[in-house]
Amino acid sequence: MSNNYTLILKNAHCYIDKKLVDADLGIKDNIITKINPPIHEEADKVLDATGLAIFPGIIDTQVHFREPGDPQKETLESGSKAAVLGGVTGVFEMPNTSPPTDSVERFEEKLTRAANRMYCNYAFYFGATEQNSNHLEVTKDLKGCCGVKMFVGSSTGNLLVKDDKYIEQVIKNSPRIVSIHSEDENMLIERKNKIIKGDVQSHYVWRSPECAMESTRKVANFAKNLKKRIHVLHVSTKDEIDFLRDYKNYVSVETTPNHLSLFAPDCYDQLGTFVQMNPPVREKSHMEGIWKGVLDGTVDVIGSDHAPHTKEQKLQEYPLSPSGMPGVQTIFLLMLKHYLDGKIELEKVINLLSERPCSLFGIKNRGKIEEGYIADLTVVDMNKEFTISNDWIASNCKWSPYDGWKIKASPFGTIINGNVSVWDQVLDEKKYGKPLEFN
Repeated sequence: MSNNYTLILKNAHCYIDKKLVDADLGIKDNIITKINPPIHEEADKVLDATGLAIFPGIIDTQVHFREPGDPQKETLESGSKAAVLGGVTGVFEMPNTSPPTDSVERFEEKLTRAANRMYCNYAFYFGATEQNSNHLEVTKDLKGCCGVKMFVGSSTGNLLVKDDKYIEQVIKNSPRIVSIHSEDENMLIERKNKIIKGDVQSHYVWRSPECAMESTRKVANFAKNLKKRIHVLHVSTKDEIDFLRDYKNYVSVETTPNHLSLFAPDCYDQLGTFVQMNPPVREKSHMEGIWKGVLDGTVDVIGSDHAPHTKEQKLQEYPLSPSGMPGVQTIFLLMLKHYLDGKIELEKVINLLSERPCSLFGIKNRGKIEEGYIADLTVVDMNKEFTISNDWIASNCKWSPYDGWKIKASPFGTIINGNVSVWDQVLDEKKYGKPLEFN
C-alpha cells in the first residue's frame, strides 16, 4: 500500500497567512495535502526542518538564460541550476536570444530545449517586433508563455520596436500582458555623444533619467488610452515611480535588487563595468525614490534581470563592455538582507517575490503555502550567516557584483513540484522543472 505522502517536512517555521508559524507539511506528489503540527503518518521521504523557515517558492520574473546563442554566458540548464541554489523555484525567461524568440516556431523550440533540462519551473516571453505587432493573437493559447516582451530602447540582442505606431500596435494587439524595456530609442541615439571611451560612469549620463521617463510616460499613456495593461520592467528612476503612482489601473511596475542595493558613483568606483546594465544603476536619490515606491505599493514585483556575460567580456574597455549582470542566484538573499537590515517587512518581500508575480501574471496554484497548492517551496536558515562569493555562483559567468556581501541568513533548500531539488545547499542533479501554467 502506498504512503499517504511522498514527502513530509517536519518541525518547520512555515510562512502562512503572512507570518511564520510552526507546522509540518505533508506533500503528495506535487501538491501540499496537509498542514498540521504534527503529521505522524509515513512518507516516502521525511526531512527534519527544525530551525528552518519555509516560504512559498520565489519567482524571478526577469532572467536572460542566453539560449540559444551564447552558451559560454549561460544555458537553460546552468541558469536554472543557479536559480534553485538561490531558492528560486520559477523563472520568466526573456526572448532576446540569438535567434530571438519572436515566432511560434522559435517559441516551441525553446520549450523543447527546456524539457527535462531545467532545475526550476519556467515560462518564456514572446518577443515583439514591428513585423509581428499585428499578429500577436498567436500568444493567446501558447502554453508556457508568460507574456509579450517589447524593447522600445535598444539593449542586448536585436529585438527593438522603435516607432510609436508599432509600439502602440503591440500594446493594442497583445492578448497577454506586455512587459516593456522602457528607454526612448531616439533619445539614446541623440545622446551617444555623452559616451566617453574608458569611462563607465558616462553610461548613466548617456542613458539618462529623461530617456527612461520619456519612454515610460509614452507607453503608460498608450495603455491608458487603449484601456490595456502593461508591465514596465526594471524601473530605474524616482521620476518614473512618482509618475506611475497614478497609473496603477494600467501599469504594473517591476524593479531589480540592483536598483535597490547599488548607487552611483560609488558602485562604479568599486566595480567598474561589472555594474554596467540597461537601464543603468543611478545616483542614490533614485535608489531612495524607488525604495519609496516599493514600500508604498507602486512597485508590484522584483525581478533580478539576470543578464550574465563572461568576465573577459565585462573587462573590455567601456563602451565595448556589454551591459548586464547575473542575479537569479542572489535575488532572494539580497531582499532578505534588506529585511534583516530593517528596510522592508518580510511580508512585503514575499509579496514582491512570490505572491504578486502569481496574482499579476495569473500563475496557477502557486505563491502560497496552502493545502491544494503546488509544493514549490524555498527553505532558508534564518539563523546562519552566509557570504555571497564568486565560487558559489553556478551561472556560467562565475561572478557576482555582490561577491563578499554578508547576509544574516543562508540559502538551505528548494522544493520543485514536490521534489527536493536542493537540501542543505546540496543539489540533486535530477531536473524537476516544468512549464508554469497560467489562468
